[in-house]
Amino acid sequence: MTRWVLLLLVMVGAVGCVGARAEQTSPDLALLDVRKVAPQVVVDLRYATAENFTGKVLYPKSARCYLRRDVAEALLAVDKALRAEGLGLKVFDCYRPRRVQFLLWEIVADERYVADPKKGSRHNRGAAVDLTLVNQAGQELVMPTPFDDFTEKAHRSYEALPEEAKRNRHKLQAAMQAAGFVGLATEWWHFDHQGWQRYPMSDISFEALAQPAR
Repeated sequence: MTRWVLLLLVMVGAVGCVGARAEQTSPDLALLDVRKVAPQVVVDLRYATAENFTGKVLYPKSARCYLRRDVAEALLAVDKALRAEGLGLKVFDCYRPRRVQFLLWEIVADERYVADPKKGSRHNRGAAVDLTLVNQAGQELVMPTPFDDFTEKAHRSYEALPEEAKRNRHKLQAAMQAAGFVGLATEWWHFDHQGWQRYPMSDISFEALAQPAR
């Protein structure tokens, strides 16, 4: 890791600590554990494992799927609607501390797939989620590509795919849009909540989020 990135991480971390307590004590800004809001959603945080495009573990064991309250409740609405059809959701990534954004940018400095940490990602705001569909047994449905596949096949406009993959992509997109989410054009799995602009970019660590409220 370059020296300037280390310096930026320290600076960002310092700023994040200042606002962390205020965010977590504000009902509108608090980052909530999605499993406490929507317990049936399957959580498989890929950056807490080496099973991601970096091949590295970027999140600690304490990592959970955190989202802002309104975003978590919107995700619950999606899951309820899908459950009525015998389907469900599996999430790969939710809130991402901004310090991790710098690490990702070092590996893939391409704004089609990784947000520039100077501008920040919707994930850094706790207002974006990466996810897929699962059946009642928790098995992933066929999609155009695996998660974190940075090829044209992952684009929402890509059509040279098996019909099953296109149907499932459309099913996921329609369910998410109905609850106020907007899909990223280059990643079938990525959705931003329509109110993301009102949330601050955050760098609260997973360890801090795991601490009981005082």
